[in-house]
Amino acid sequence: MPSPSPSPSPSPPRPLTGTDPLDDFTPRVFDIDGSARTVHVSGAGPAVIVMPEMPGISPHVARFARWVRDAGFTAWVPSLFGRDGAVPGVEEAVAIFRRACVAAEFRALAAGQPRPIASWLRGLARVAHAECGGRGVGAIGMCFTGNFALSMMLEPAVLAPVLCQPSLPLDDAAALDSPAAELAAVRARLERDDLSVRAWRFAGDRFCTAQRFAAYSAALGDRFEPRVLPDAAANRRDLPPFFAHVVRGPHSVVTVHLVDQAGHPTLAARDEILAFLRHRLATTRPA
Repeated sequence: MPSPSPSPSPSPPRPLTGTDPLDDFTPRVFDIDGSARTVHVSGAGPAVIVMPEMPGISPHVARFARWVRDAGFTAWVPSLFGRDGAVPGVEEAVAIFRRACVAAEFRALAAGQPRPIASWLRGLARVAHAECGGRGVGAIGMCFTGNFALSMMLEPAVLAPVLCQPSLPLDDAAALDSPAAELAAVRARLERDDLSVRAWRFAGDRFCTAQRFAAYSAALGDRFEPRVLPDAAANRRDLPPFFAHVVRGPHSVVTVHLVDQAGHPTLAARDEILAFLRHRLATTRPA
């Protein structure tokens, strides 16, 4: 298995305001522990599981997955909620959000409780690693799925966890999504295997607060490596309805609020994530 390529080769740009057909991904159904879900797969090289943010696999999420793919990885994008490729209006997006919040698999309002979806994602990581090979698997969670990348560290195949604006639980800004025993097990693994967790947020994000990052630091020590971007760096143009009317502020570091311009702080965050994946997943570790 070759190492990832040293830099992304950009795919042709696609519109971000209308439905993305995802026609450069292969939809595949994986039944793990009796639960079947579609996963959109594209690329070659070590596997990176790109979990969508609310309200689903939007064109912005697909753009980020293509950047991961173009950097020399196989992007695995599981369908967890919403309509794949769509840009839903406010009413539909809010309905998707509410359904996910009350679903037992997500437990969006329960701090420190196990999320059944995390077990499914760990199983997906095992499948992806067996199929793609390499040293291990990357896991990137965003917003509603942000902390799932951390929970996936209980699967030995996962070596590169990235938390983008982890927003659960929704009802306690200073709480963490993981049970105490899970956090202890993750920290023990990070120490044992000399790994780290990278995390990003905007300074003024009201869903992923400074208190939450402080709680992660307390739980994981210096293995938690936070990055905080200024609110002024967030994209404010052509926002999808859910973000314009519900989120209403800087939030999505590598998707909706990313500014795709050389030298921009959000694009630098994307590049740092890709470099982190290369460092952890390359067949031969750099000195």
